[in-house]
Amino acid sequence: MSPRRLLNRLYYFTVEDEGILAEAFPRFETEAFCVAYKVVGTDDVFVATSETKDAMDRLDLSYNLLGEEDSARLALLHSPQSKEELPEYEDALKALALAHRAIGMACVGVNGDRDLGMTPGGGARDYTYFTAPAGHTFIWRLFTSRAEATAFLDKRLAGDKKALEWAEGLPIASSDELKSFQ
Repeated sequence: MSPRRLLNRLYYFTVEDEGILAEAFPRFETEAFCVAYKVVGTDDVFVATSETKDAMDRLDLSYNLLGEEDSARLALLHSPQSKEELPEYEDALKALALAHRAIGMACVGVNGDRDLGMTPGGGARDYTYFTAPAGHTFIWRLFTSRAEATAFLDKRLAGDKKALEWAEGLPIASSDELKSFQ
């Protein structure tokens, strides 16, 4: 892993042919953790971490940079297990949230858990997953607003003051404040 940056950025970009990403990623250094997620609702917009953008630049990969977001504008609420296993993947997780147009996400368990907090009115589109290199697949609940995060966590973790403080303290109020390329 590269050293942590003080101001981590997440980058929106397009490529002429998605196949170049599939060809390029295996050539990235083995010590780099590179990810690019397609932004939900777009035909050709991707989100990548700074580490991924740097690797793409070193390979002279041709892409069109559309914009960037400060990763500090997105928040993650870890479970004890995800906090232990995923500390080096914060930016990759935030890129995943951004690709879903979420301002935050909370780890609700691992694959195979019986209760992931799915409620009537919600659905699979409110969830995503991230498989840790150690092998666990963590399930994350996506939030597009503070109000949504607060309501969900109040029901799911009733009485957990830290979780509610996290939801109420999300850096931005809604995904409407994120850059949009739709």
